Amino acid sequence: MSGAGAGILIGALPLGGAEKPEANMEQTLVLYHAAHSTCSQKVRMVLHEKGLEFAEVRIDLGNKEQLKPDYLAINPNGVVPTLVDGGVPIIESSVICEYLDEKYPQNPLLPSDIVERAHTRAWMHYIEEVAVGAIRVPSFNRAFLHRFDKLDQKQFESEEINPRPVRRELFQRMGSPQGFGKQEIDRSLEQLGETCRRMDAAIAKLGPWLMGRQFTLADVLVMPSIDRMADLGLAHIWDGKYPRVGEWYERLKARPAFQATYYPGSRVTDFLPLRPLYAAGRD
Repeated sequence: MSGAGAGILIGALPLGGAEKPEANMEQTLVLYHAAHSTCSQKVRMVLHEKGLEFAEVRIDLGNKEQLKPDYLAINPNGVVPTLVDGGVPIIESSVICEYLDEKYPQNPLLPSDIVERAHTRAWMHYIEEVAVGAIRVPSFNRAFLHRFDKLDQKQFESEEINPRPVRRELFQRMGSPQGFGKQEIDRSLEQLGETCRRMDAAIAKLGPWLMGRQFTLADVLVMPSIDRMADLGLAHIWDGKYPRVGEWYERLKARPAFQATYYPGSRVTDFLPLRPLYAAGRD
């Protein structure tokens, strides 16, 4: 059985002369994150699987709080999440997940066998290289383009592309406030389809999870991409063709840690209307 920890909201990111949250940052796990951020969801899942208590600071990505000096001081990449443990920032979501698994050995999320660990990390690397990047493309076109509605091309470049320490390449590929073009969308759907094919094959061979009987970080890392696909109306990519992915997803949703991770506001359709996948005016 998975455990579920508890998150204590300690307010928005303190900026400039704002008062610091009351929680003792030196003695508490503090997660800086956004509810709907897929990378944040991975880390929340691990925290809940481990049954860890943590304080949380929610970052408003729409208002680009992740690019403000106070946040860049703890995460120079200007992305979420960041985990602060005993006053020490740990950045990059997959790194945070492994850090938590190493530091808190209860309910381990990596196999004890060295070969199986290597296979799990190969899965993790593939997910980060393929699925994590691929899901961002339909996410922007269907859910996040409203952020750029009032921007012309010059403003888009100066306000959205240039200020980003990382992810600049993603916005350069987007290229326009009108969203990603057809070629980028088609490529992302192909990558997501290949991820589902590989998952289906692995579950058929090992099951019920990607590495067999043990729920691992491989499952955690791909979880937000699959859930976002469902949220964006892309479950047809696996429905019928890769049925074991759907079965895996149903098992995943039954875990208490999953239910704690995906609270109201964690899915884009909780607060945003969806737009067409293929943006108007883009070839």
